[in-house]
Amino acid sequence: MLAPKAFLDALSDQASRLFSGDTSQPRAELESQFKALLQSGFSKLELVSREEFDSQMVVLARTRARLEALEAKVAEMEARLNPPAAE
Repeated sequence: MLAPKAFLDALSDQASRLFSGDTSQPRAELESQFKALLQSGFSKLELVSREEFDSQMVVLARTRARLEALEAKVAEMEARLNPPAAE
């Protein structure tokens, strides 16, 4: 995986070569080449879809809720095992 700065620098260099000089290519051809360039760059990054991100956030929230419930149960059990000393 490229570092963000290295990725942007490489993308900038490739875009500069694509659009440099007098180009006789039609706009649609340039757009398709630029899209291919971006797709190539993004494929080098570890990206996830919005759907996958949202589903993982739901799993994380559910896991946190369960963890908090377990921590409360453990605290309750510890309180039962070790009652505070009466003064």
